[in-house]
Amino acid sequence: QVQLVESGGGLVQAGGSLRLSCAASGRTFSRYSMAWFRQAPGKEREFVAGINWSSNSYHAQSVKGRFTISRDNAKNMVYLQMNSLKPEDTAVYYCAARLGSVKTMDSMYEYWGQGTQVTVSS
Repeated sequence: QVQLVESGGGLVQAGGSLRLSCAASGRTFSRYSMAWFRQAPGKEREFVAGINWSSNSYHAQSVKGRFTISRDNAKNMVYLQMNSLKPEDTAVYYCAARLGSVKTMDSMYEYWGQGTQVTVSS
């Protein structure tokens, strides 16, 4: 069982930065692939970035070069550094975990956090 708690969301102007954090419970955190998804109002939840147990990372094309996912297995933490934010990045951001490799489909993830709101003003 893994419990996930996100933090770090907020209101930021376009061009600004935020760092999201996801704290995970459980002694076997390092075995899990972790991912960030986001859901904007009226839209489906979409994959943002994922990282596997050995810190190989994957980023959606829409955020590549602006966002960076990372993890600290010693602290059971996952991070999403978001730079050059755009109004279209406004969404609720969710942290997710699964055993096995990174997947881009949200249905493949077993554990989810409650989400944190990110709002980017123009």
